[in-house]
Amino acid sequence: MMGGMTKTGADYAWFENDFPDLAEAYCFTLVRGPAPDDVVSRLDGRKERSLHGIAAVVDAAFARYDLEEGERQLVALATVGAWTLLIEANGYLGVTEERALPASAGATWVSHFVNINAVGTFLWAQDRVQRLCFDPMFPEDRWGSAPDELVDVMQDIGFHFGEDAPETDLSSPAAFALAEHVTGVAVTPALLEDTTFSCFTVRIR
Repeated sequence: MMGGMTKTGADYAWFENDFPDLAEAYCFTLVRGPAPDDVVSRLDGRKERSLHGIAAVVDAAFARYDLEEGERQLVALATVGAWTLLIEANGYLGVTEERALPASAGATWVSHFVNINAVGTFLWAQDRVQRLCFDPMFPEDRWGSAPDELVDVMQDIGFHFGEDAPETDLSSPAAFALAEHVTGVAVTPALLEDTTFSCFTVRIR
């Protein structure tokens, strides 16, 4: 992110408060390089009707999951500057290496996920190579081709390094802040509430 201060986990604390239905299980992915339609085709997506606002996306994602008996995931897509934003309610496609790494050919791919059991993943890939991957709750344990490149930034953002459990766990909001640091794209309440998302579904098993 050029200029200005790097945001911290605290700057994204609004997400869990304002969007509780999405915050309990989600995957946010930012892709730069391929056109949005190309991203959809790389994931073998099937176009669905557009939806306005993230609340409609969340409702549709759960309805779709029931309809498809868990076989397809609804993904909401928006263009934010040079980046394509993909949002999955209760999904994990963006951090699934066998799908994300091939789809990141010639691209930058930054994805973070949390599920209902608070298991999380942050994945930063570049042209099919995993640069950095870790669980936001356990930032000491990192892997990829450049696992230590962002350690100082991660500490500034508020990932919790060390033995003692933090009073407030900011690992999920910190993942948003780290994604913004890498991409320069800020996720905001207005972006989530006011965007008309193109939607598609992807087979997940």
